[in-house]
Amino acid sequence: MPTTKFQRTIFALITVVITVHAFVFYNLYVVEGEFFRSIAGATGVLDGIYKNGGVMMFGRTFPIWAVVLLEFVLAFTLENVMGSPCSFKLATKVFDPKTTHPVIFECAIISATVALMCPAMSFLAAIIYYPYFVGFDVLTLLANWVRLVCFNFPFALFSQLFFIQPLVRKIFKALFKKA
Repeated sequence: MPTTKFQRTIFALITVVITVHAFVFYNLYVVEGEFFRSIAGATGVLDGIYKNGGVMMFGRTFPIWAVVLLEFVLAFTLENVMGSPCSFKLATKVFDPKTTHPVIFECAIISATVALMCPAMSFLAAIIYYPYFVGFDVLTLLANWVRLVCFNFPFALFSQLFFIQPLVRKIFKALFKKA
């Protein structure tokens, strides 16, 4: 797997591209889908988003591509600054990479990454998607954050362990196969 800083950056890039798209889809369709479907007789989630004029961020509506772009920048930055370095350190506190089976050690790294990234990204999302038009309240922000963590953590752990990381590793190996 990644051995150089360049490879770690590419690995993080692939991970974030796949993860952000999965989470934008999950949060818009699964978590907030009923809200968007209820807007002005919308027939589906996308129809509701279009009728709403986009997705509410910072008290204004933005197109979906802006949501994906903003979350990508935030997730990529967090992954490189906190997620990858700290998750490896956490995993090595519990397991010795030299004596632990590679699958177990990778699962520990993935779990530590989710444990760090999910609350951090959920907090940023609680700030970004806060309904500022009704006024600001710290307790509402914290309640929204806890709600997002409760929705996102199971999805994050399951999707990272069983779908996203295996796909990322396959793509990474294809890009950096030894000649």
